[in-house]
Amino acid sequence: MFFDRFFKRNRPQDVPPSTGGRLVYAVGDVHGRLDALEPLLRQVAEDYMLVRPAEPAKLVFLGDYLDRGPDSKRVVDLVLGMRGHPEFEVRALKGNHEEALLHFLEDPPFGAQWMEHGGGPTLVSYGVQPPPTRTDNDAWAKTAEELKAAIPEAHMSFFRELELMVTVGDYAFVHAGVRPGVPLDQQVERDLLWIRQEFIAEKGPHPKVIVHGHTPNEEAQLTRWRLGVDTGCYATGLLTAVRLMDQEQRLIQARAVRRLA
Repeated sequence: MFFDRFFKRNRPQDVPPSTGGRLVYAVGDVHGRLDALEPLLRQVAEDYMLVRPAEPAKLVFLGDYLDRGPDSKRVVDLVLGMRGHPEFEVRALKGNHEEALLHFLEDPPFGAQWMEHGGGPTLVSYGVQPPPTRTDNDAWAKTAEELKAAIPEAHMSFFRELELMVTVGDYAFVHAGVRPGVPLDQQVERDLLWIRQEFIAEKGPHPKVIVHGHTPNEEAQLTRWRLGVDTGCYATGLLTAVRLMDQEQRLIQARAVRRLA
C-alpha cells in the first residue's frame, strides 16, 4: 500500500517518531472538570521549568472542554488564560461537544439531544437553566437566545476558531481520529470529530502517529500508530496529557479530589 511505501521511504519502521526537537504537551478531554485541569496544568508548568526549552512548548488541547462536568465556562477561561503565558504556544482543537454547542445555537430543537450527551451542565455553567420539558421547541429557542447572551464574546470566538488538526514532526493531533487510508489533508471534519471504531480497530500505519482523545479508556493507549489520552475525566476525575520531546513519550496525569454524583 502507498502508506507502507511512504513510511519505508521517509521513516523506517524501527525508528521512533519524533517531534523534531519541540517540547509538546497534548491534553485529553476535560469535559468541564476544572478540578482536574488546574492540577494537570500545574504539573505541565513545573515540567516546562525543568526543561526550559529554547522555544515555547506547544500546548495542544484535544477538544471536548464542555459538557458533563460542572465547570465548562471556567475550563474555557483557563484555556484562554494559558494563551497569555509566553512559555506556551497554545493550540486548541475542536471536539464533537463544541460542535454540539454550536449546533444548538443554530438549531435550538437540537437541545433535547444535546442534553442526552451532557449539555445541561454547560448551560448551568453559563448561568442558563435548561427547559423543564425537553420537547418544547419554543422553550429551547428561548434557552438558545439566553445562552447566546450569556456566552462571552471571547468564548464564542474561541469556539468558532477551534482547529481540526495540528501537526508537529511525526505526530498529528486531532480530536477523535482519522479515516484509515485517507491522506491527512483530505480528512473530513466529521471523521476528525466523531470517528471511533473504524479508527481504533485499525492497526496502522497512518501518515503520522495520531494523538487523540474522544474514546475513553481507563488507561491511556500508547501504541505504535496512535496515542489515545482520553481517560474519561468527567467520570473518573483522571485527566491525562502526553508529553512528547524528540523521541520520548511520557504521560502526565492529575486526578481531581472530588467525585461527581
